[in-house]
Amino acid sequence: MNYLKKTGLILLILFTFLFTGCGQSKNETADENHSQTMTNPASRTEFLMGTVVTVKIYDKNKEDVLDPVFKKIQKLADEITVNDGEAKSEVDKINQNAGISPVEVSEDIFTLITAGKTYSDRANGSFDITIGPLSSLWHIGFPDARKPTQEEINNVLPLIDYRFVELNDDKQTVYLQNKGMEIDLGGIAKGFITDKVRDVLVDHGVTSAIIDLGGNVYVLGKNASGNKWTVGIQDPFSPRGQIIGSIQEANKSIVTSGIYERYLEVDGEIYHHLLNPKDGYPFKNDIAGVSVITDESTDGDALSTLLFSKGVKDGLAYAEKIGVDAIFITHNKDVYLTSKLKNKFKLTNKEFTVKLP
Repeated sequence: MNYLKKTGLILLILFTFLFTGCGQSKNETADENHSQTMTNPASRTEFLMGTVVTVKIYDKNKEDVLDPVFKKIQKLADEITVNDGEAKSEVDKINQNAGISPVEVSEDIFTLITAGKTYSDRANGSFDITIGPLSSLWHIGFPDARKPTQEEINNVLPLIDYRFVELNDDKQTVYLQNKGMEIDLGGIAKGFITDKVRDVLVDHGVTSAIIDLGGNVYVLGKNASGNKWTVGIQDPFSPRGQIIGSIQEANKSIVTSGIYERYLEVDGEIYHHLLNPKDGYPFKNDIAGVSVITDESTDGDALSTLLFSKGVKDGLAYAEKIGVDAIFITHNKDVYLTSKLKNKFKLTNKEFTVKLP
């Protein structure tokens, strides 16, 4: 079974920072029960979509909200997940009807695919939701991962073209015009689900929470001290949990794409999982990892791959152009920041150096 193929690196929430300087000031009126709730949140962790999903709610008496939250996650995962040889999900049905007929889908899936096609267009194809035939060939991150032959790659490249995804707004249908095409939403789906989880939380009156869908992180509201959450940025050269620095955010999504979270080694050469739809091989540039901070996790998920594909210089220019905050880490352990982050990012790992663009 092929679960959602996220093209991103894990980003860590630093819970150790949550209460830094949170002694009560004269203006703080948090009562004992509220403080206890904030230090002992209602929390649930499940293994879904091939990854660890954790949601923590810091509001008092909101533990029951975890039920509709995980029900929503499971529902969307069932609709999106691609299954080898089986038409279980809505995306499976779209792929199996490629070149045959349009498939009517749910509102959520239609919205997600529409967003995916929009970002594919913005990226001029360096991010492409029809990359399915190629990612299935490499299958990096799964036990059967392998380096395909050049002939195999050449055979699937003509099938990758988001422009042949036909969307009908009135009928809410999706049609892949050419037989053999496959949609792979791994580069945007976790962000979309993260946003939907946030919406469920807000609809149920939750004001303070942390959502972590296998590294797609959203921080809702503020922490126990009434300040923004401190979020650690993953070191792309180290195991999960090692960071290079931190930023403080509230009501924001933080998504990271990088080269060392999932990779394949063949004859001493490392092939990471961020594949270039244009040549069929992993992107080769100066980026080891890029973190994107956005209001919507759907945007951050797609943009993390889009910016990675451009390299540091062009990625920085594009992020500045569209007004998105981003942190770029190079193979040389240099860190480049978009302008608005220069006074917000705190470097904590002396092996890295913040550079001016």
